Amino acid sequence: MVTLISRSPEETAALGEQWGQAAGAAWVIGVNGELGAGKTQLVKGVARGLGITARVHSPTFTLLNEYSGGRLVLFHIDLYRLETEEQISTAGLEEYFYRPRGVAVIEWAERWPAFRTPSSGIGPAHFLSVRIEPLTESQRQISYESFGD
Repeated sequence: MVTLISRSPEETAALGEQWGQAAGAAWVIGVNGELGAGKTQLVKGVARGLGITARVHSPTFTLLNEYSGGRLVLFHIDLYRLETEEQISTAGLEEYFYRPRGVAVIEWAERWPAFRTPSSGIGPAHFLSVRIEPLTESQRQISYESFGD
């Protein structure tokens, strides 16, 4: 596991941008952290790294925002309003969890059982598990681990 300190929202977005530039089709990035931790800021960076110029915003009420126009399509999913595996399944989001036809970034990923223990091999072919923890008003501790190919 890698742990680093982001000292600003721009640094958080820059890390996401690096991941967006490196991302391949069917990548899934699961992001966990409390409200206001910087999850959406990270997703904005992923979008920028994919070459997406659209304004990225949290899909808290829509559950899923799809952004095209970049090297790959970005599926930005927010599971905050879904509390159970059944609710997530009923919402029809599972197709994005294993082999999305682009890159899926899932906020509140710990709500889906396979993402809680990604080393079990049940999840996507390439999964990046991310945890963002606020340290101060502007600093965040970002820990991440990559699973799969």
